[in-house]
Amino acid sequence: MKNPKLKLIISILTILILSGALQAQMFNRTPTPNDTLKSTRVLANGDVVFSIYAPEAESVTLGGDIVPWGQKVESVKAENGVWTMVIPKAAAGTYRYHFMVDGLKVYDPKAPDAYKTSALIDVTPDGENEFFALRKDIPHGAVSTIQYFSTSTKTMRNMQVWTPPGYNAKNNKLPVFYLIHGGGDSELAWPGVGRAGLIMDNLLSEGKCEEMIVVMPDGGIDVTLFVEDLVNDIIPYVESNFKVYADTDKRALAGLSMGGLEVLEAFMTHPDMFAYINVMSSGWFANNKEMFETGDKRLAEIATTLNKNAKLLLFTQGGPEDIAYNNGKEMLKVFDKNSIKYDFSEMPGGHSWMVWRNDLYRFAQKLFK
Repeated sequence: MKNPKLKLIISILTILILSGALQAQMFNRTPTPNDTLKSTRVLANGDVVFSIYAPEAESVTLGGDIVPWGQKVESVKAENGVWTMVIPKAAAGTYRYHFMVDGLKVYDPKAPDAYKTSALIDVTPDGENEFFALRKDIPHGAVSTIQYFSTSTKTMRNMQVWTPPGYNAKNNKLPVFYLIHGGGDSELAWPGVGRAGLIMDNLLSEGKCEEMIVVMPDGGIDVTLFVEDLVNDIIPYVESNFKVYADTDKRALAGLSMGGLEVLEAFMTHPDMFAYINVMSSGWFANNKEMFETGDKRLAEIATTLNKNAKLLLFTQGGPEDIAYNNGKEMLKVFDKNSIKYDFSEMPGGHSWMVWRNDLYRFAQKLFK
């Protein structure tokens, strides 16, 4: 790898930031049994054990398909506040389940994909005129869930892909926009709270953007490993299974926060792969001298190639209140030193989806013109 120190630093910091133990220390929170709780276990004898941490609850029961019809599962509360329930020798199958905590239906907060699901509310004071609103009288594209085997991680992984209205009925190739979420989120963030599909639907209906497909991968892994997955697995999969161009001029890349670090890693490692790039609310860690020295050296190596291939290199921030603002501004001094051509813009709003939805809205209109 051409910049191993930068890769190692970013990888270690990313892992630590996502660590529940570190978060507990950062916020001066006393650890609880919930931090290491495994909510479901299938035992060797076929019994299935369910657990939930609810120290203040007076009653907890288990519900769902896993519970035999007409039966109630006995629950036991330990002194540490963990309730445990057992389904003896459950038959092979896939089951829905939930907990009833003091009469309230609670979905397992420790389930592997629980962090991907959150209740959403649209606040649209201007109704369907909001750029991210669902409009009833326009054609809508489709957001598909794609599963693929990653040779980089040796696991099955997911991504979401938005295709424009009428895509399946057409034979023409389209450019591709790769859009990455931030730390602690998943591939469901941009099509969900980010409203990426609706934003693209609305822009296209107004003639404000070109037709393209938008690929929203799962960036929630080590930064360096994700870039390997992007280059070696995601992009080849997309270019083999969708009607798209496989040219630099027809590829765009954007990401927010941790996803912005992944974008930086991607175009600095592969400066000839993307023509349109947007780093949202991100930057090297301002107090990390080694990261800046390594980044400076790498930019000097790729300056000519990057300036030639990047039609637009854009850095956006949510104003001085953005937690990544100082990191980004300090990093751009290194880009200036190495004569890297870029654009910069900011808006009030901090490190928030309000800012990132606006970033997407503006950036998408500049692509593939």
